[in-house]
Amino acid sequence: MLLSIITVAFHNREGVIRTHASLAHLAQCKDLSFEWVVVDGGSDDGTREYLETQQEDYPLRFISEPDRGIYDAMNKGIEMASGRFALFLNSGDIFHPDAGQFVRQLQGQKDYTIITGDALLDFGDGHKIKRSAKPGWYIYHSLPASHQAIFFPMLGLKKWRYDLQYKVSSDYALAARMYKAGYAFKKLSGLVSEFSIGGVSTTNNLELCQDAKKVQRQILQVPGFWAELSWRLRLRTTAKTKALYKKKI
Repeated sequence: MLLSIITVAFHNREGVIRTHASLAHLAQCKDLSFEWVVVDGGSDDGTREYLETQQEDYPLRFISEPDRGIYDAMNKGIEMASGRFALFLNSGDIFHPDAGQFVRQLQGQKDYTIITGDALLDFGDGHKIKRSAKPGWYIYHSLPASHQAIFFPMLGLKKWRYDLQYKVSSDYALAARMYKAGYAFKKLSGLVSEFSIGGVSTTNNLELCQDAKKVQRQILQVPGFWAELSWRLRLRTTAKTKALYKKKI
């Protein structure tokens, strides 16, 4: 199995349906092997019933039970997954129409490489901006790519998982741990996914910045002055995104 697509959901049946529909962009590429793993937090909105009715040409597995939050749910997805790489595409996130061509490039990649690509941030009013993947060294400031466009090698995920002490930056902490352990980032060309503004990192930007600073000091072991500078830059950037989110709603 080349790829496990892990989707976390809670009371978002319509988002699950939207994510599910976008898997067709991969399914049309007959040479790609992938599975869809859905971890629902015990929703009573019909999510389980919807998934029970689906019959696909690719493996689909899901659970629906209470969890301790989004990162705990992601860890459950890792337990269920069997691909060489994993992409976390949560409910409402979708594959870009060109994603199949991007995923094809994974077939020749090493199991100790974190693959990154580009993503589109959708403001919901027809306005989208491209979030391009950055070089691997960018990890010392932030994730080199949007979380929805990072393909984690399963070897690393099975070892480290998401650390629940980080409330909104556990994805950053996980990538940082893998990087420090010798997993290199590799940027490939192409768009992977689209996601909407308004996620946890948008609405909790101050906590995000505090969490990220902790990752930099404790895991990446950057000097204090750099962590402080990064904190200020990140706070400015996330504040602008949060303002756009508030304007949208």
